[in-house]
Amino acid sequence: MCPSDPRKTLGITLPYLVLIVKNLHKYFTLEVQILDDKNSRRRFRISNYQKKTRVKPFICTMPLRQEEGWNQIQLDLADFTRRAYGTTYVQTLRIQIHSNCRLRRVYFSDKLNTEDELPPEFKLFLPPAIQTQKSL
Repeated sequence: MCPSDPRKTLGITLPYLVLIVKNLHKYFTLEVQILDDKNSRRRFRISNYQKKTRVKPFICTMPLRQEEGWNQIQLDLADFTRRAYGTTYVQTLRIQIHSNCRLRRVYFSDKLNTEDELPPEFKLFLPPAIQTQKSL
């Protein structure tokens, strides 16, 4: 959980959350707490064991499907907030990533970047064996 102190918040106003996560074929859950323009704290829980989206007053649960190997998960928190609650995203207060995954990178952004715009450490690369086969 970040931040670990429940009295503190992240205060991140960037609306896009991007994670690079490896599929370990186990249950995986990601929880993001945001603040909206009505000064309400809302949570989005995204998991690979959830079958359908459910919206309740303070929590929205959504399913996640992962491919084999490494996955790039891009969350548009402003769009989620608008669609689920009809309010405007203000900031991210906290993020909690439950175990059963391998993380390569977690970052926030003001826009979704193309692969060419990202620095090498933020890119999702194919394994060398697959790149060699595709270039033949």
